[in-house]
Amino acid sequence: MVWEDTIVALNWRFPDRAIAIRSTQQKWKTAIMSAMPYRLNLLQPFRQGNLMTMHVPDSQSSPTKVLPTMYDLPSEDPEEPGLPDEYHRWQAQLLCDSCIPPNYPRDRVFSASDLNLYYDSNHLNWYKRPDWYLVVGVSRFYQDRDLRQSYVIWDEAVNPLIAIEFLSPGTEDEDLGLTESAPNKPPTKWQVYERILQIPYYFVFSKYNNQLRVFRLIGNRYREQLLTGSRFWIPEIQLSLGLWEGAFLQNERLWLRWYDINGNLVLTPEEFERQRAQLESQRAEFERQQAQIERQQAESERQRAESERQRANQLADRLRAMGINPDEL
Repeated sequence: MVWEDTIVALNWRFPDRAIAIRSTQQKWKTAIMSAMPYRLNLLQPFRQGNLMTMHVPDSQSSPTKVLPTMYDLPSEDPEEPGLPDEYHRWQAQLLCDSCIPPNYPRDRVFSASDLNLYYDSNHLNWYKRPDWYLVVGVSRFYQDRDLRQSYVIWDEAVNPLIAIEFLSPGTEDEDLGLTESAPNKPPTKWQVYERILQIPYYFVFSKYNNQLRVFRLIGNRYREQLLTGSRFWIPEIQLSLGLWEGAFLQNERLWLRWYDINGNLVLTPEEFERQRAQLESQRAEFERQQAQIERQQAESERQRAESERQRANQLADRLRAMGINPDEL
């Protein structure tokens, strides 16, 4: 952790502690070494070139160290570039809108796109920004009330279950784990997902060749998995993630979509409402046709009865012409 990180971590909450920390660098080091226990098992080594480095979390608890929350570590950064293109935004929206695990209440599922993911309490300014990620078993809202400004691992204490990256020319190598971090620099995206956060499922999708690749954490390493019918089953949320060709926001292409256990597409709220309206229209049309059939049947019955009445009258007239009273028969 650099000196500025420590000042940020303390000054936001306890200015008097920040002044004490500024007194000497030795006190600063003492404060860091007496940190509260890190709630995740992050003692995973990763390679930086030919140098094997160890990611060391906080090891001791202390009431004197107060870690920042999402309020102090927002995602907004005017110097950060925005999303690469509209596809990133639309694809993430589609994933968010239709990610409805049947085994979790709606308010215990959190998904985000391009939202800072802070993962190291020793380096408060280190974060990754997945194109999309999913966390289950946490409140949809921070502390059940606020929209999240970021996702802070040491504050939330629950790691993402899924991370997804949409390949771009500038990030493809890092997304696929082909880059290595420099000494004394933040670890790469792959290292953070695999070694530090140990995210169980990591998906990579290229809109350029429509290739979906999935990596599953087995042991301490990601192993690429085979797709079955362009889909991959995730038992923890009882959903599959796979490819779907169709129109979303009037754009026809291959999209990443969720499927249920029966292989049915999980609909977005808009699709569900559209389907409901179609079914309602079909039901109304069916009822209209049924009413028309019933009217036709009633008219047919009326005509049959009228024909019977006319036939009976004609017979009665013939009988009378023969001198026979039909009422006496």
